Amino acid sequence: MHPVSGSITLHSSLCTFSSDKPSSSSSSSSRSTNNLSVASKPKTLLQNHPLYTPINAKLSIQFKEKILCLEILGIDAGKALSQNLELHAATMESIHSIISFLLSKGIHQKDLPRIFGMCPKILTSNIKTDLNPVFDFLLQELNVPDHSFRRVVKKNPRLLTSSVMDQLKPALFYLKRLGFKDLEALAYQDSILLVSNVEGTLIPKLKYLESLGFSKDEARIMVLRCPSLFTFSIENNFQPKFEYFSVEMGGKLEELKEFPQYFAFSLEKRIKPRHLEVVQSGIQLPLSVMLKSTDEAFVELINQVGG
Repeated sequence: MHPVSGSITLHSSLCTFSSDKPSSSSSSSSRSTNNLSVASKPKTLLQNHPLYTPINAKLSIQFKEKILCLEILGIDAGKALSQNLELHAATMESIHSIISFLLSKGIHQKDLPRIFGMCPKILTSNIKTDLNPVFDFLLQELNVPDHSFRRVVKKNPRLLTSSVMDQLKPALFYLKRLGFKDLEALAYQDSILLVSNVEGTLIPKLKYLESLGFSKDEARIMVLRCPSLFTFSIENNFQPKFEYFSVEMGGKLEELKEFPQYFAFSLEKRIKPRHLEVVQSGIQLPLSVMLKSTDEAFVELINQVGG
């Protein structure tokens, strides 16, 4: 596993934990192993913080320290505490153990604000039953080497809050059945598909494509060519874009079958203005050329063909 280099002090000596009970030798050894630098409570500094105003007098010392620790780490404490109610009762020692574990997996300290900001639930996860299985899944099922864990987790922190048995494995099994064979792409680019619900998200998108007139196999090939189709909203993406394509553009299903990436472009900022320019120029362009060209290339193309 990727070692934690050096002694880690979490941005400030304010971000510490303490216990009313004397530390056992095994506990001291554990903290030493995790390379966390534990300091005593800097009570003077804490009492000078705005949290120690009379308005917040009802907050316990431990709770105020927790808020300070989260803020020092770059995490919006209010958001984290509101989105993860279990965090209210979590001890500083348990939070430190989560941080130490992630660092041991190659995650960098500078990554923590984004990871915890997106998924505050991680702060109260169980290392043995929640987090370790996810890293085992990455290693064993997706062939992600331990030195690449950081890249995968940074791309999609939601992996760490997903159940391996109830979510990740079923999604991977379904995607493989559809024809997704590139495990590297699933790990590093399209991991959002692994945290998408099969019954509630993936299957309905395929069913919708079929409802447009595509066969099951055609719909399957479309998502294989453009996996992001699985991430688009039916109401906010597919429906308005297909309506414009079929009504205003008079497009044929064959064009979308060949270029499913159409749904990935902005209707208002890309599709409509490009289409209107093409119509005004009186020329015909393949859907892919019309949308994929850079602004400069598109203007030049319009001028060349139209002229």
